Amino acid sequence: MAGKKDYYEVLGIDKKASKEEIKKAFHKLAHKYHPDKGGTDTEKFKEVSEAYSILSDDKKRAEYDSYGRVFGAGGGAGPGADFDFSQFQDAFQGGFGFDFADVFSDFFAGGTGRQRRGRDISIDLEISFKESIFGTKRKVLLAKTAACDVCKGSGAAPGTSLETCKHCNGKGSVHETTNSFFGSITMQSTCRVCHGKGKVPKERCPTCRGEGVYKKQEEIEIGVPSGIEGGEMIRLQGAGEAVAGAPSGDLYVKVHVTPDPRFKKEGANLATELSIKLSDALLGGDYKITSLDGEETVSIPAGVSHGETLRLAGKGVPVGRGKRGDLFVRVKITLPQKLSRSAKTLIEKLREEGI
Repeated sequence: MAGKKDYYEVLGIDKKASKEEIKKAFHKLAHKYHPDKGGTDTEKFKEVSEAYSILSDDKKRAEYDSYGRVFGAGGGAGPGADFDFSQFQDAFQGGFGFDFADVFSDFFAGGTGRQRRGRDISIDLEISFKESIFGTKRKVLLAKTAACDVCKGSGAAPGTSLETCKHCNGKGSVHETTNSFFGSITMQSTCRVCHGKGKVPKERCPTCRGEGVYKKQEEIEIGVPSGIEGGEMIRLQGAGEAVAGAPSGDLYVKVHVTPDPRFKKEGANLATELSIKLSDALLGGDYKITSLDGEETVSIPAGVSHGETLRLAGKGVPVGRGKRGDLFVRVKITLPQKLSRSAKTLIEKLREEGI
């Protein structure tokens, strides 16, 4: 590929891109094109990998920038070429939350011998504003791959036992030689027959057909913590899809909060508005308002100003150890649109008094 294709164009970056930008571009494209991540373009994945192997190496990048090819790589990182796997390992150690083995394990016919975990599941959960403040518990019904209830994940029919896997001789792993674009590579991979257990059922479980897992509907309770914000994610470890011989994936719940037009959240505090009459603004009075705890009485002091804020202590967001923020009430003085003759007379007298 060297000399014929633009590595910078392959990664979608500028020729002045920093190492960090190169790393991020590769991480994004590796996710997109790798088969295990839903990609179907294997050639594009090879192309992206080759581009990164050159541009992430200062010496190779300088050579490529000067001559349009890397002579030490045999004109490209094709079969038989030397390739430094540490470059790829380094690419995923920059805080991206991405596992190097996840990208390449399937590509190399079974991976590095470690057990593959189950797939993660992502769902959305709608809650009310009040539930976001105080927290709540919700039950959801998920259709997913789960451990078989009949054989408890062993894959063996009830009353039968397991025997040594003949494919791997009970080791749980096999050595395989794969011809890839990196050259000929011998790797240890998890046995596909026993899924790394070293044992297989003598008689298969009729419910899961010996797989140890099957599709089912499962009810899961989700604990939503108090004070959660819309868009935040809750992770339930092990509540994702199950896979034979390996840990289950995780369940990720994205929370959506239905706004309450009466309240606005400001950190640990809540804010609301209260409309009062002009006479009460002048003379004071008591008003009933609805807080998240129920009905509250707000005492309006005489001479309160429009826009002035009153505080109800401990009626805000829980902050732990029994403590809560406050509820702030913004006063809005409502003026009458029309005045009766007697009202006008009274107001004229007030004006004469200098009020």
